[in-house]
Amino acid sequence: MWLFLPFGFFSIVQKPNRSDALCIRARWPGDLETLRERYLPELSDTEAFTGTDYQYRAWAPHDAVKRALGEIAGSIDYNNFKNKVDSDRQSPYMQVWSILNRAARTLQRNWK
Repeated sequence: MWLFLPFGFFSIVQKPNRSDALCIRARWPGDLETLRERYLPELSDTEAFTGTDYQYRAWAPHDAVKRALGEIAGSIDYNNFKNKVDSDRQSPYMQVWSILNRAARTLQRNWK
């Protein structure tokens, strides 16, 4: 699952060798630390890798991730996500938004 938050972008996956926890991956330094501080204190220490598409990874139990996602949803206080995003993320997030917007228009045309 991809998770775009105002303070970070994450990929959350179940690795086959770790059924006890979810792997939470990030591309920007500090994203996992911010997630840990704000919503997920159970998150393991961050590991750094080279040669992977997500350089930073940490682990958390399923129930802790489930609780944190509920807290994240409960903390939404904005009426426009794009305006809430940290300034250093606005450009890459807008690029993703634009690509998905174009894809939605293409899909709509093909479904008619």
